[in-house]
Amino acid sequence: MSPSVRIMAFDADDTLWHNEHYFLETEQRFCALLEDYLPHHTVSRELLQTEIKNIELYGYGIKAFMLSMIETAIRITDGNVRPSTLETIIGYGKELLNKPVVLMDGVEHVLQSLKGKYRLVLATKGDLLDQERKLIKSGLTSYFHHIEIMSEKKEGDFQKLIRHLDIQPSEFAMVGNSLKSDILPVLNLGGHGFHIPYHITWAADKIDTTVDHPQFKQLQSIGELVHHV
Repeated sequence: MSPSVRIMAFDADDTLWHNEHYFLETEQRFCALLEDYLPHHTVSRELLQTEIKNIELYGYGIKAFMLSMIETAIRITDGNVRPSTLETIIGYGKELLNKPVVLMDGVEHVLQSLKGKYRLVLATKGDLLDQERKLIKSGLTSYFHHIEIMSEKKEGDFQKLIRHLDIQPSEFAMVGNSLKSDILPVLNLGGHGFHIPYHITWAADKIDTTVDHPQFKQLQSIGELVHHV
């Protein structure tokens, strides 16, 4: 990596700690709850369509997911969903909000190793209150020079962050599990990207592309990062 890099920024969900598998488990319970109306795979497809449509209104996170589950249940039952079913869905959301934060293997070692070499930044998207809660639960707050919780992760959002940090894009490196949200926007701005895939990817975040870029590195685990910076 270029010696000009001054900032190492990290995504949170599914980069520093496990997250997506909780959503997948909840989605499976939701589909089973409505299997009297539609097959499992159809309910899943309908939910995804609702989530994508609602991103502009609700953004990302558990509360947005809960609202999309409720809307989907009302739609596929033609408004005949029982109040008890809606209560169950709300319960699923509350359970998600109270899930433990389980760190990826090696995360603390990596942050300890890099803190003296770079300014470390947390750059994640989602619901502000939920992300703050997870960060506190993680015990990682003290490692970060700056914490940025974004409503979106597009080039313009990273541009604002880089400007706020008072650096050039070439001095910024992003570590994350999403090519679409974490890596490609930063590479397009002239920064560096370290992609660490998670074993589950939300369908709306999947892209079919091969990245061939001199400032891009594919890793298998976050522990490998210390050998490349």
